Amino acid sequence: MKGGILVFTVLAMVLAFVGGCKVQVDKSKDGEEQNVKIATPFGGINVNQDQTSAAELGLPAYPGAVQDMTGEGSKSAKVDMGFGSWKLRVKVAHYATADRQDQVIAFYRNALSQYGSVIECEGSKPVGTPASTSEGLTCENSDSHTGETGRSDDLQLKAGSRHHQHLVLFKDRSGSQTHFSLIALDLPHGFETEQKGTN
Repeated sequence: MKGGILVFTVLAMVLAFVGGCKVQVDKSKDGEEQNVKIATPFGGINVNQDQTSAAELGLPAYPGAVQDMTGEGSKSAKVDMGFGSWKLRVKVAHYATADRQDQVIAFYRNALSQYGSVIECEGSKPVGTPASTSEGLTCENSDSHTGETGRSDDLQLKAGSRHHQHLVLFKDRSGSQTHFSLIALDLPHGFETEQKGTN
């Protein structure tokens, strides 16, 4: 009898979940899936692959830079996940400019200062001082949450805290252009401990 009640309860919960779930998929002009929204009674997920701008990340666009549509530039996106008080937001935009990397670094070091102290990292090692932001963000706090897994010597500027980060990631130093990614992360509290437990 108890087993039948348990099975009935589980089935009722599954039907309520599935019945209350709404999925919306928007396609681009060429028929590719562009944006996906999933709403459930418990929360939702929104993935938008339209080109994200610097302004949407809370940073200015570098003067004369263009959105980088080559290679990883097609991965610019906004991801919002929310389930009750648990919220995760990731925004990424890719840019390229003919200016030297040191000019772009100086521009974004100044722009990032609106979010507190700025640190410079090469991979997971600090370059110069400070080695952490005033809010406790360090070079060891990986940006792997974004899917932006660069080389171990990629240069990064970081500002904010472990839960609210703004980053500028520089890639591909070999070409004639400076390629960089702007990243804004809002991570739920306890996210680091959850990640460590899964590694």
